[in-house]
Amino acid sequence: MAQIKQYIFFDFEMLCSNKNMSFREMEAIRLGAVKYDIESETVSTFDHFIKPINDEPLSAFCKNLTRISEENLKNAKSFPVVFADFLRWIGGVKKSRFFSWSKSDLSRLIIDSKTHHIPLSTIYKIKKRYIDFQAIFSKRVSKNTPSVENALKLYELSFKGQLHNPVDDAYNTLRIYLSFLNEPLKSDFIMISRFILDGNIPPDNDQARIEKMILEELQDDIKQITEGIEKIYKITDACKLVKRIKKIVDKYHNVSINRSKMFSNQVVTAIQLLTNFYEEMLQSYQEHASYNCKVMLLDGTIAEPISFILEG
Repeated sequence: MAQIKQYIFFDFEMLCSNKNMSFREMEAIRLGAVKYDIESETVSTFDHFIKPINDEPLSAFCKNLTRISEENLKNAKSFPVVFADFLRWIGGVKKSRFFSWSKSDLSRLIIDSKTHHIPLSTIYKIKKRYIDFQAIFSKRVSKNTPSVENALKLYELSFKGQLHNPVDDAYNTLRIYLSFLNEPLKSDFIMISRFILDGNIPPDNDQARIEKMILEELQDDIKQITEGIEKIYKITDACKLVKRIKKIVDKYHNVSINRSKMFSNQVVTAIQLLTNFYEEMLQSYQEHASYNCKVMLLDGTIAEPISFILEG
């Protein structure tokens, strides 16, 4: 794959209604995007209205939400023409990484491209280089799936421009991405607060104290597992146990990634031991389930590696 030289953040505004309207019917009516040159850090924009096939009047709901009028669409170009303009503006799909805030924008691109018989080979090249940044952000920082506006607030930023203007939405998504990329320490503080400590971060962001709190929380979670573990489980109960352990592993996963390098080897190693324990439990469950076993038998020493964490 060619070296990535630019980021493309894009956003569609679509036909919409507060009455039953399927996603397939919600044709694109405006495409906005920003292009971020990695070397020069310059930003350029793309903004075009799109004339939909559906020529029914826009619903009052849609006009109010998108601030798009029939007048805006009257002389708008068709989707294939706008998409061709978009590709020319990009100036090279292979050197680009594509982002949007939720996968619905990629889905919209695929559906409307099929409707208008645009070669899927072109769409595949974009899809191959596409990232649903909302999903990444939710997994790595926020835990929930925030709006662009609320994600900005996590970095003490305010939305610039107008909500539901696709260029402004794309630009503000870029701002979130750059904060995530360039501020790993702040991102990890937010992550700890939301995934692990339920907002109980010390006001001075004392890293030693935070790590101690994480380790204590981890020990409490592990204690709940080890104190209740048995040597034999009904297979249905084993499934529940594995899911419960997976939930705990997910809770601490971002600490093991350690993007900010703020976490000590002690904490990272402890989480790796927990992850290894989960993988062993999962493998044991899958083996028993594959043979249609009614019960799952566990080695009495299976929990010993994570028991050492309680002594930390």
